[in-house]
Amino acid sequence: MAVLAGGETNPDVSLLYDINGIAKDAPHWTDRAVEFIGEYGIVLGLAVLMLCAWWSVRKSKDAPAGVAALLWSPLAAGIALLINVPIRGFVRRPRPFLDHQGLEVLVKGKTDFSFVSDHATLTMALGVGLFVANRKYGLIGIGLALLEGFCRVYMGVHYPTDVVGGLALGTAVTLLLAPPAMMLLTPLTGWIAGTRCGWLVRARAGAADTALVPAATAEAVSGAAGRGHEVRAQDRDLAA
Repeated sequence: MAVLAGGETNPDVSLLYDINGIAKDAPHWTDRAVEFIGEYGIVLGLAVLMLCAWWSVRKSKDAPAGVAALLWSPLAAGIALLINVPIRGFVRRPRPFLDHQGLEVLVKGKTDFSFVSDHATLTMALGVGLFVANRKYGLIGIGLALLEGFCRVYMGVHYPTDVVGGLALGTAVTLLLAPPAMMLLTPLTGWIAGTRCGWLVRARAGAADTALVPAATAEAVSGAAGRGHEVRAQDRDLAA
C-alpha cells in the first residue's frame, strides 16, 4: 500500500505500483506486446468487431435499427472524447510517472493530463455501442475495453482511477444519449435501406434463393395454364 505524507495510504497509487510491477518482471517481448495492444491493438480489434457486427445485423429482421446502433457507437465515442477535453483541463492531473518514482513506463512522450483516460473512454464507448446493437459482439467489445484499461495501468501512463473514470464516461455518454440518437439515426438507415445503397443496411437475398423464386413462379404459372386448358376443353365437350 502506497504511503503518503502524514502516514495516509493511497490505494490508487498502490494498485498502480502492483499492476505496473508486473511489467518489470515480465519478459521484454511481453512489454512490447502489451504496448502495441494498449496503444493500437484493442482499438483495431474493436473496428474489426464492428465490421463483423455490421455483417451480422444486416441479416436480422430489424436491420435498420441495428445498423443505426452501430453508427451511434463511433459517434458516441467521439462525443465522449470531446467531453473529456474540458474534464482533463479542469482536473489537470499529471501523469503518474511525473509524481511517482520507480514506474516502468512503456510509452514515452506522454505530456498531457492523465484524468480521464482517452483510450478507456474510447474503447468503452465503442463496446457499449456494440452492446446496444448486438449483445454477443457487445460483450466481447466491453471485455476488450476492460483489457484496455488494464493495459494503460500496466504501461505506467495512467492511474487506475483514470481508467475507471474513462470507462464510466464512455458508458454514460453512449447510454444516456442513445435514445435521441436512435430516434434520428433509425429513420436515416431505414431510408437508406430503400435506396440503391440498401445493401449497407439490409443483406440481399442469396443468388440461390433468388433463382428459386422465378423457378417456382414459372412452375405455378405453367400449372395454372394447364388447369385453364383443361377447363376450356371440358366446356367445349359440354357445348357439343
